Amino acid sequence: MRPYGLEAEQRREPLGVGERCPRLSWKLESDRRGAAQSAYQITAAERAADLDDPDRLVWDTGRRSSGDGLLVPWDGPALRSATRYHWRVRVWDETGAQAGAAQSWFETGLLHRDDWTAVWIGRDPALLPHVDPPADEDLPSPPLASPPLYLRREFHLARQPVRARLYATARGVYEPRLNGARVGDVEMAPGWTEYHRRLQYQTYDVTDLLRPGANVVAAIVGDGWWCGYVGFDPRRPAQHYGDRPAFLAQLVLDFADGSRQVVATDGNWTERPGAIRAADLLMGEYVDHRQHVPGWDLPGVAGFRPVAVLDTAPGPLVAEPDHPIRVTRTVAPVEIRRRGPGRYVVDFGQNLVGRVRLTVRAATAGHRIVLRHAEMLADGELYVDNLRRARATDVYVTGGDPVEVFEPRFTYHGFRYLEVADHPGELRLSDVVARVLHNDTPWTGWFECSDPVVNQLQSNIAWGQRGNFVAVPTDCPQRDERLGWLADAQIFAPTAGRNADVSAFLARWLRDVVDGQDADGAFRDVAPVVTLGREAAPAWGDAGVIIPWYLWRVYGDRRVLERGFDAMRAWVDHVHRHNPDLRWRNRTGNSYGDWLQVDVTTRRDVLATAYFAHSTQLVAQAAEVLGRHDEAEQLRDLHARIRAAFVDSYVGDDGTVEGGTQTAYLLALAFGLLPQRLVPAAVEHLAADIEKRGHRLTTGFVGVALLCPVLADHGRADLAYALLHQDRYPSWGYSIRHGATTIWERWDGWTEHAGFQSPAMNSFNHYSLGSVGDWLFGRVAGIDQTPSSVAYRELLLRPLPGGRLTWARAEQETARGRVACGWSMSDGRITVTVTVPPGSTAVLQIPTPDPGSVCENDAPAAGRPGVLGVEPFAAGVSLRLTSGRYTLTATAPDVVP
Repeated sequence: MRPYGLEAEQRREPLGVGERCPRLSWKLESDRRGAAQSAYQITAAERAADLDDPDRLVWDTGRRSSGDGLLVPWDGPALRSATRYHWRVRVWDETGAQAGAAQSWFETGLLHRDDWTAVWIGRDPALLPHVDPPADEDLPSPPLASPPLYLRREFHLARQPVRARLYATARGVYEPRLNGARVGDVEMAPGWTEYHRRLQYQTYDVTDLLRPGANVVAAIVGDGWWCGYVGFDPRRPAQHYGDRPAFLAQLVLDFADGSRQVVATDGNWTERPGAIRAADLLMGEYVDHRQHVPGWDLPGVAGFRPVAVLDTAPGPLVAEPDHPIRVTRTVAPVEIRRRGPGRYVVDFGQNLVGRVRLTVRAATAGHRIVLRHAEMLADGELYVDNLRRARATDVYVTGGDPVEVFEPRFTYHGFRYLEVADHPGELRLSDVVARVLHNDTPWTGWFECSDPVVNQLQSNIAWGQRGNFVAVPTDCPQRDERLGWLADAQIFAPTAGRNADVSAFLARWLRDVVDGQDADGAFRDVAPVVTLGREAAPAWGDAGVIIPWYLWRVYGDRRVLERGFDAMRAWVDHVHRHNPDLRWRNRTGNSYGDWLQVDVTTRRDVLATAYFAHSTQLVAQAAEVLGRHDEAEQLRDLHARIRAAFVDSYVGDDGTVEGGTQTAYLLALAFGLLPQRLVPAAVEHLAADIEKRGHRLTTGFVGVALLCPVLADHGRADLAYALLHQDRYPSWGYSIRHGATTIWERWDGWTEHAGFQSPAMNSFNHYSLGSVGDWLFGRVAGIDQTPSSVAYRELLLRPLPGGRLTWARAEQETARGRVACGWSMSDGRITVTVTVPPGSTAVLQIPTPDPGSVCENDAPAAGRPGVLGVEPFAAGVSLRLTSGRYTLTATAPDVVP
């Protein structure tokens, strides 16, 4: 047994950790059944070599009895700023024998306010009128702010530093540079947060980029979210953040003799406009290569003018706590079609989010090339009506070099298709690639099955997640919106956590959710709060409760509950205060109901009251976890009364739920709101509605996540599979049949009978309706955890054969280690393979009509190593397993074709 995947603050080898007591984690792996950790020891030192010297350790936990390696808080001496700490963990197995060890490191950021000596710099406001922007006809958008800042500072080093760190941030977005080279691979830094409350800074190791003699630290700074177009309103800088970009940084240089030199932003820096003449996240980027100053970020360049010091207070700076935005892959085009002289339409074969890299050869100086982006085609041309006011247009003016490469820095687009206009010469497949950009959350989940359409659905879900996890969990990446809608995030979070480790990403965004809460306890529809400042709607504001609870259950993140509990409680109190009769009908914001449902309308008060009950129950459970037992009891009582009010107001004696929509039944069943005696009848009503519609759904954003899980958990897996395999409108399969490579915002985004939906709201990359992905992992393949389990301590493995599948399998890197579950059917037998990581146990339910047929290696499963118990359950046999890998066979179940 050995530890692996060591993390500090849910990241591997992080630079610039801002927590003063960071939490350390590790996972376990072993080929031996029954392996488990019984104890651990953590040691830490400032040098890796000192980990073997007890006298030079800065922290030694000693041997601690524990089966956990999950978010262990640093309780050693206070950490110093800007210091690397190497740490090692040793583990002992279930017999008490020492097992494996592993080591890693983390580095602290600037932990104290007085660590900062830098000041905010930018363009002198008096010079703004004298900076000529591109002509209006050349702009990729309505008139933007002034050209991005090209900032530089030359300095001298007498000798080579042994350690150098650049700490940087911007009011806007920035790219740091040092001695002519780009620093790091982070994109769109510093990201988007509630800037008035928190502005993130990044930490870079730049030791290898420095040299004795003259050096230059530099940066390009664009508008970004700070003062660019944000949301779907015209730009209103006074109501967002600011009216011009600025930069703040300090380069900290340590030398072998213990001395230190700091080069910080101050009035000695200089600036001038450069090749990027305009840049905006929504509108696009305009680059004139003729304006490029060769070597502008190297020593000895003239023509720059002094900067202005804009602000001497660093502001609410925090270290970036999660994985940054990066370019994670490159996608080559699958086809290029000529549409006229110098005009081409490029198909990348995949709807994606990012930008294009274009290689231009042998163009004369001043040749203007226009790149436009779109998700769909109409009659062979780009369909851009659904972009609304977002231009999604990049312009490049050549400088006359033999070969030039254009790739925007400070914009991104949602697209599958690219139009290249006025291209000089023939555009070849090798001349253009798409660069995929998103927060680099580690990919941790894999699902596949025997049905290629279902595999395409999983692919669509994954690409939708990549494209919309950019700084915040956005609703869509292409039009003038890209906001952090709360309901979309809470509905999709369980699916997102199957595909990737989103623990740090969502925990960081939750701080924006809480920052947006008003004095009465109401969350907002979006976070950060721009464009929409109203109270959140039911299911939207409830994200402030649901996501913290989700992060506790899936990742064991207790700190999220500790820091968020008061806000969670305030939200429930807000709803209760304005709805004393316990039916949520007042203060519902812009109540969206079951957004984008099809052919039905779920009553808004039914949906709202169901969510009121659900959030109250979750806050009660959170209070219990935190030891706030009196509050837990109060909230449990409130939940019971809301549940009774729901039944009294909306549930008939025959199990009908007011309105009779699929979503109404799903909410009542999923949230446990019905008396047990009425559950079978409610399931029958739900099933009857699906059957009378020819196995088609009516659910919108809220209901769709519950649809297949509720059916499968109440004995109607046949209907869940019928919906999964459906390819008539409305269905997932319908969009796939018509070429979808991401999840559409609406079931009717495009239909054979009506064409495109209204361009006022029609995204073709919008993950909400892809929330079925959690069910693919959790029931189709079978990876889940028991209701009382936290962070997959006790697995519930429930493979569910059905539909037209002959096999399915999934793997998932959980907080404790790798879990796998899969099944296949052949020759009257079902074969189930599972992997349980050390420290976890599992309940494996095999659906077989003959419990006595369950075997491993042709021997009865009962009594096999690692099998703690075997007993029948309603649909087969249930086995209790220790950690290990298992392959079991049994008589195959009858499944509905």
